[in-house]
Amino acid sequence: MTNILPLIGRESDLFSDDLIANSEELTRIVAESTFLVLGGAGSIGQAVTKEIFKRNPKKLHVVDISENNMVELVRDIRSSFGYIDGDFQTFALDIGSLEYDAFIKADGKYDYVLNLSALKHVRSEKDPYTLMRMIDVNVFNTDKTIQQSIDAGAKKYFCVSTDKAANPVNMMGASKRIMEMFLMRKSEQMAISTARFANVAFSDGSLLHGFNQRIQKRQPIVAPNDIKRYFVTPQESGELCLMSCLFGENRDIFFPKLSESLHLISFADIAAKYLKQLGYEAHLCTTEEEARQLIHTLPEQGKWPCLFTASDTTGEKDFEEFFTDKEELDMSRFENLGIIKNAPLYEQELLVLFQNSIAEMKGERAWTKEQIVKLFFTMIPDFGHKETGRYLDSKM
Repeated sequence: MTNILPLIGRESDLFSDDLIANSEELTRIVAESTFLVLGGAGSIGQAVTKEIFKRNPKKLHVVDISENNMVELVRDIRSSFGYIDGDFQTFALDIGSLEYDAFIKADGKYDYVLNLSALKHVRSEKDPYTLMRMIDVNVFNTDKTIQQSIDAGAKKYFCVSTDKAANPVNMMGASKRIMEMFLMRKSEQMAISTARFANVAFSDGSLLHGFNQRIQKRQPIVAPNDIKRYFVTPQESGELCLMSCLFGENRDIFFPKLSESLHLISFADIAAKYLKQLGYEAHLCTTEEEARQLIHTLPEQGKWPCLFTASDTTGEKDFEEFFTDKEELDMSRFENLGIIKNAPLYEQELLVLFQNSIAEMKGERAWTKEQIVKLFFTMIPDFGHKETGRYLDSKM
C-alpha cells in the first residue's frame, strides 16, 4: 500500500499527542480488562482490534460475519504483533443470529463491548430489502447487543456512529441518527459512548479502496470532482474508537477536531495523487467508453484514464459535519479530540412507534422504500433526504 497521509493532504497522524499523553492509562486499562469486538473484521473493526491486542488484554474475542476477513485479521495480527498472554479468539458469527445469542449466553462476560458492525454504504438504500437489513444491523442489532451487555454486567458499551448522522441527508446517516436515539434510552441502564468521524481512507468497499482494485484489474478510475470529504487513516479510526470506549463518559460522542491538519479534499484530487505515487499521470476522459478503450494503451505511456464528473446520486451530502449547532461540546479535554455531551433525551413513544412499524412491515413480508422513508421522516422531522433516482450501481 502506498503512503496514505500525503494522499489525504497530511504530514502527521491526528491523535499522536493525545495518545502520548494518555499512553500509560490506555495500556493499564487494556491490560486489566476483557473485550468483545463486534464487526471486528471490517476496516475499522480490524483497526480497533489491533489497538487492543497490542496492549495485551486479559481477553479479546472478535466476532464478524465475514469468515475470510477474520482469517486475514488473525494472519495480520500474528505477523505484526505475535501473541499475547490473554485469551484471543475469533468467531465467524452473525450478531443477529441464534448462534450468536448462544455464544453470548455461554461466554458473555466482558468489561468492554465494542460494536463496529454496520451497513455503511449509501448505495445500500437503493432497494427496500437491503434498506431493511441496514435498519436491522445499524439499529436493532445494536439495541439487542447493548441489552445483552447490560444483562451480562459489562462496564461499558461502545458503538461507532458516523458524521453523516449530523443533519442526515441519506438513509444510512439517518439510520445511525435513529441508532443514537436508541442509545440514549439504553444509556439509562449502562454507560455508552460512541464516535463520529470522517471517511476512513482506503477502508474496504470505499471509493479509495476501489482505486486499488481498479489498478490491480487494469481498469479506469472514476471519481466525483465536486464532492469533498474529511479523511482519517484506518489506524486513526481505531485509536479514536478505543479512546472513546475507555475515556468517554456516558453518552459522549467523540469526533476529530477540525484543524489545519484535517481538511476537506476531493476524491478526484486523491485519485490524481494516488496515480502519481504509482508513477502515472491522470488522463481525463469525457465518457466511460473512452476510458474503457484507453486503458488498453495509456498505461504504457505513463498515463491512466480517469473519468472525473459531478455527482448526481441519491444521498450525497455537499459537505461533512461532526456536530450540529444544537449540541453541547467539550473541546478542552483532549488536544485533537472533541466531545459531544448528551443528556438522556429521547421520545419513548417515537422509539416504540419505530419498533412496531418495522415489526409490522416484516410481519407482512412486504414493504416499500417509500414506507420506510416516511417512517424516517417521522423519527427525524428535519431529515434532508432527497431522491434523485440515481444510485452508484448505475455508474462505472
